[in-house]
This record gives sequence, C-alpha cells and structure tokens, in this order.
Amino acid sequence: MATTTVKRTTLIVRNIEASSKWYEEILDMSLYYDDTITLSGKGLAAGKKGDVTHLKIYKCSDPIIGMIGLLQWLDPELPAPEEIPTEVNYGNPTFVVDTDNVDEVYKKALALGTHIHSEPHEWSVRGADGNMINFITLSVFDPDGYFYEINQRLT
Repeated sequence: MATTTVKRTTLIVRNIEASSKWYEEILDMSLYYDDTITLSGKGLAAGKKGDVTHLKIYKCSDPIIGMIGLLQWLDPELPAPEEIPTEVNYGNPTFVVDTDNVDEVYKKALALGTHIHSEPHEWSVRGADGNMINFITLSVFDPDGYFYEINQRLT
C-alpha cells in the first residue's frame, strides 16, 4: 500500500502581491519558496507549454504539511472571472485553519478589507471520538474568493 501525505494546495490568484500580503498578515504564514516557472505543458491542467508563472509557497507552523501555494500567470495573463466568489459551491475548497487568537485574526482581516462571511461566534461539533468540541469560529474569503473557516478551540 502506498503512503500519501497532502503537503500543499496551490491556488490560482489574480495578484500575487495582494494575496501574499493577505496570507502573511491574516494567517501569519511565512514565505517558503518564491520563483518564476515556465510551464512544461504536461503536469498542470491549466495554461500551456511555455506559459510563465510566478509561484510563492507559504508555510504555517509545520515545516512540511499545510502549505499554500499562490500561482499567478505572468505571460500570458490568465483571464480571471469578473466577480470574486462570496459563496462556496461544487469545485470550491473549504480550508479549515486553527488559531490561538481568532479575535486578532478578525481585526487583521477587517483592516485588510477581507470579505467576512461570519464574524467570530461560538459553535460546537461532535468530534471523531464522539465528544463535543467547542470553538470560536470566523469565516472569511481571501482576495480571490477562497473560503476559510478559522477556528480557535475552547477548553
């Protein structure tokens, strides 16, 4: 049996600098990788051979898992949808993030003009072991419309 680990999710973004600022300030992620890449036309199911992209990879507290890649097409530009999503539907991921201070994340999100779906509020869910887990949760969309549920576990 093969062993697999999800290390990174790469998101296509409109403006890598604006997105970078959001991930650095809101999620407190640090830059792991930053380079331009010319696509081979084989691995990624987007763009074509010779397209030039800019990839930045950010990490959280774990040095290997939970990374987020931000990928912007430089040449040619990849046309973006006119409207930024403000709801989740088929094909849209939901990212779940832990924090130790959801109120601080909320203040930073407001300062950057983040689309807030739900202000911090308490809620509970039954864990895999059957016991209830209590959280304060904030729901937001990043600058490109990717949805984040940001949780602070209560004791």
